[in-house]
Formats: sequence, structure tokens, C-alpha cells
Amino acid sequence: MSIMDFNVKKLAADAGTFLSRAVQFTEEKLGQAEKTELDAHLENLLSKAECTKHWTEKIMKQTEVLLQPNPNARIEEFVYEKLDRKAPSRTNNQEVLGQYMIDAGNEFGPGTAYGNALIKCGETQKRIGMADRELIQTSAINFLTPLRNFIEGDYKTIAKEKKLLHNKRLDLDAAKTRLKKAKMAEAKAISEQELRITQSEFDRQAEITRLLLEGISSTHAHHLRCLNDFVEAQMTYYAQCYQYMLDLQKQLGSFPSAFVSNNNQSSATSMSNASVSSSTAVTTSLLPSTSNTVITPTVSDLKESSGSRKARVLYDYDAANSSELSLLADEVITVYSIVGMDSDWLMGERGNQKGKVPITYLELLN
Repeated sequence: MSIMDFNVKKLAADAGTFLSRAVQFTEEKLGQAEKTELDAHLENLLSKAECTKHWTEKIMKQTEVLLQPNPNARIEEFVYEKLDRKAPSRTNNQEVLGQYMIDAGNEFGPGTAYGNALIKCGETQKRIGMADRELIQTSAINFLTPLRNFIEGDYKTIAKEKKLLHNKRLDLDAAKTRLKKAKMAEAKAISEQELRITQSEFDRQAEITRLLLEGISSTHAHHLRCLNDFVEAQMTYYAQCYQYMLDLQKQLGSFPSAFVSNNNQSSATSMSNASVSSSTAVTTSLLPSTSNTVITPTVSDLKESSGSRKARVLYDYDAANSSELSLLADEVITVYSIVGMDSDWLMGERGNQKGKVPITYLELLN
């Protein structure tokens, strides 16, 4: 027999098997043929596997949306993953915002209240951006990859064996139907032999499928460990973000509240001045204080009076030129205002040294 003849006979046999299965399936749907039911345990395992696949896909896709809200970025990462190539690193939203704030703060001037606050906020946003990168990377490795491996690996194998079981069941029921229709003794003998073979193949495939499906319990246990890893990664991320924002709040809250007001507004009425002074007192009482000293003096009071005040230095400051005074954190200096001086600066004295100092670096004392 030539190879061509063998292939033709094989194709004919496959076509006959396909036709037999199609007829059996159609008759079952029309209620004209009996259907072998799977045992209850196997049915439960199949249902559990399908349920696991359904919810694993949903959880996996929504986690990807949570970690990367940009759909275009997700598509790009998917393409690179399929090409087995590393996706190019891109700046995330927090880092972009942080850089904008830093650039704006440097443009406005680090010595100004607003510029200094922008720089500090920008640095914090960039730290949050780095923490977000770590969350995405850790979650992808410890949570998303195992879920994806199940969908693209284990479940595909289960689905393949499940389809084979369905086909073997159709073959078995088709053999039963032919045995019922057989009239002659010879035809019955052939049908009985065929039924024994199809029954054996069905039982063997059912056992293979059952063994695979029983592994779903192990999959659940593995996914539970992965879920714990994901929760731990989120806990670390949110704890970092909380700490970053807490530190930022302390830094911003330590600025004397009067620094945010415009001390050059000559057109303000006495009523508005009283209102600002009142709100300043309330705000100052709510802000965290780094010492036991109550911050009641304001820059406005200092500028309106001809006297001087003591002030504590909040941060180190390096003088930009000879007209400024370098500062060390926590030291106490004397400050006073000079007519015509920029509202963001005061004159500071330390012993025989004196020079301009930025008000954002000071905490006025009683």
C-alpha cells in the first residue's frame, strides 16, 4: 500500500468518525438519541475548573487595569511580552507630575515659599512614582504571572482533554445506537466489539480528565499564596505612600502660616487684615509643631514693627551670595525687616554675622 493510499483511507476514516459524531450530537439535541451522562464527581470537577478559569481571567484583567490604567500601554506591554522582548521603560504619571513641580519650583525660586513647597511636593511625587513601579513589578511577578500561566497552560491542557472526552462520549453513544439498530447476528457482533472498544477509550479518557481536574485544588492553594504576596505588595506600597505624605505634611506644616499670605498687599483693608490674622491663628493651631513653642508672631507683625524677633531655623541653607546668611537647622537667630525688602526675605543676625534669609526656612518664636 502506497503512502497516498494510506492517507486517503485515513482521511476517509476520520471523515466517517466526524460524520458519526455530528449525527449523534444532532440526534441528542433533538431528543432522538440517548446520552451517556458523566458521573457526578467528574461533573463537579468540570464545573469547578470552568468557574476557576472564568474568575481567574476576570481578576487577572482587572488587576492589569488597576496597575496600568492606560489601555495603550497595556497593549504595548502585551505585544512586547508576546515577542519575548522587554518593554521600554516609561515615566509614570506621578513622576511626570513630580518633575513638573520641581521645574516650576526652581523657576519660581527655591527661596520663595511657593517654590520651596513645590520642590518638596515634586520630590515626594517622584518617590511615590518609584514605589508604584515597585508595586507593578512585584505584582506582575508574584501574582499576575501565576494566574496567566494557569489560563495559558494548565487550563488549555484541561480544555483539550475535556474536548477529547466529549468526542469519546459521542463515539460511545454512537456505538450504542448502532448496536440497537443492528438486526443481523454478524452486525450485532461487530457492533458489540465496537462498543467494547469505545467504552474502554471513554473510560480511559474520563480517568485522564479526572486526574487533571483534581489538580484544580492545588491551583487554588497556589493562587492563595500568590494572593497573599499581592496583598503584601499593596500593603508595602500604601505604607510607603502614607509615610511619604506624612513627611511632606510635616515639612509643609512647619512653615509659618503667615508665609503664604502676600505681605505686599497695600490695598487690603483693616477688616481683611483682621480676617487673615484670625484665620492664620486657627491654621497655625492645627498644623503640627516641631517644638513646644506656640507660633503666634507673624511676618506681617514683624514688618509693621521696627523691632526684631527670635526665629528658629528649620532647614540648612547655603547662602547664594555675600548678601545672604548661611543657616544651620535648629539654630536660633535674630530676624527683622528692612523697608523695601522682598516679602519672601528677612534680615538675619547671628553674632557679628548678618545677611538676608528666606522666611520659608524660619519659625518665628515668642
